[in-house]
Amino acid sequence: MTKTDKTDAAKAGDRELTFGGVWPYAPSPESTDHVTIAPRHELFLGGQWVKPKTGEYFATIDPATEKPLSEVALAGDKDVDAAVKAAAKAFPAWRKLSGEDRARFLFRIARILLERAREFACLETLDNGKPIKETRDVDIPLAAQHFFYHAGWADKLDLLFPGQRPEPLGVIGQVIPWNFPLLMAAWKIAPALAAGNTVVLKPAETSPLTALRLCEVFQQAGLPPGVVNVITGDGRTGAALVRHPGLAKVAFTGSTEVGKEIQRAVAGRGVELTLELGGKAAHLVFEDAALDQAVEGVVRGIFFNQGHVCCAGSRLLVQESVQELFVDKLRRRMDRIRVGNPMDKNTDMGAIHSQAQLARITEMVGVGVQSGCALYQPRCALPTKGYWFLPTMFTDVTMSHRIAREEIFGPVLSVLTFRTPEEAVEKANNTSYGLSAGIWSDKGARILWLAERMKAGVVWNNTFNRFDAASPFGGFKESGFGREGGRQGLRAYVRLAGGWLPG
Repeated sequence: MTKTDKTDAAKAGDRELTFGGVWPYAPSPESTDHVTIAPRHELFLGGQWVKPKTGEYFATIDPATEKPLSEVALAGDKDVDAAVKAAAKAFPAWRKLSGEDRARFLFRIARILLERAREFACLETLDNGKPIKETRDVDIPLAAQHFFYHAGWADKLDLLFPGQRPEPLGVIGQVIPWNFPLLMAAWKIAPALAAGNTVVLKPAETSPLTALRLCEVFQQAGLPPGVVNVITGDGRTGAALVRHPGLAKVAFTGSTEVGKEIQRAVAGRGVELTLELGGKAAHLVFEDAALDQAVEGVVRGIFFNQGHVCCAGSRLLVQESVQELFVDKLRRRMDRIRVGNPMDKNTDMGAIHSQAQLARITEMVGVGVQSGCALYQPRCALPTKGYWFLPTMFTDVTMSHRIAREEIFGPVLSVLTFRTPEEAVEKANNTSYGLSAGIWSDKGARILWLAERMKAGVVWNNTFNRFDAASPFGGFKESGFGREGGRQGLRAYVRLAGGWLPG
């Protein structure tokens, strides 16, 4: 399964997973000299690189090799305060800037990001562990798309909210996770800037490099100093940002547990809050579905980005009449998934992001085995260095099993069955989460009936894990609240006041 030999990779070319579009570059499987990484990264405050007042740094590593990539500044309370003050200082001029002028900056950022796409794709893969074909075909283009999309709305906010006057909120504190570092940064920064806010962004401790490299793009685009500030650090840095009294809003993507802590921290302070948290999505496959296409959708739903996806389709519900056939197809498809060097363009699954996440996945798979569920993993050798895990499927699973209830955040699929659409809905909704779901069926009426009853913020039909900047994304219950993307996402970054009435 691990394909480091070019000859073997060429022989297996017909087995390549395709998760996105066409990319004109083919990074060398073994070389990393196509992207330069500074040995040390400082904080980005007020448009300048600033040493942390703590004087402390920490290492970010390549999950595929366990080798350090760079030292990154550890921001303390004083650094956080300086970042918020820089954003507050920049806010009056930025909010007064016309929407057309703000759009120009966002368009420049998007264009530069695409011009430097290969650099960002390689850096994201090295720092995160995900395959290069995912960063090049999905993450970077979609990050640029968010800047392009919101640039288009920057001078048209009045049209989005007729009869009301949209006003920016102020300084926005944003905390993003490690699984989609650049995409999550774009996801949050673009709408905030389009609406006239300024930002303090705190990237994840274990994958900060592309957010920091994005600061170079801001400088290259001529973004006014202080409009975006980036502070790096651990959980203490994020907590200091969330607690800062100078924020008008907090936007967080991450675990449900941390989301609850943030909600408690901002309670009673008059601070706006958006939370995009965990999930345990149900992937429903009916007997009338195009089964081969559904297999590809299920593979994409759970093994894309090593399963490090909050909306991953980790619970597969298959209609009993086709369960045996579908699982057999799925096993054979899993046998063709390549796990190995993330910088190899033929790799399907890269490295698990961190040692801590690998330990969590290993623990939960052990729980599944001990519970009597039937384990299936393709037989193959894994690299001896780095953090790796095989694509994994459990059958004989019921809703009482922990692996069917708890978010694992890894390449682990639990297979359950149902007989009727009513039973499928009941099992799909039997979770504390409510972020996403998927339906595979040839009957349009059935799809609409199911979609109306699914308690999930996003319901995909005959596809999975497809995103667009114009589509709102978010969940219910313990998956959080608020939306990001689309009109609803922009609404989260403005305060609506009385205004003109059309006609």
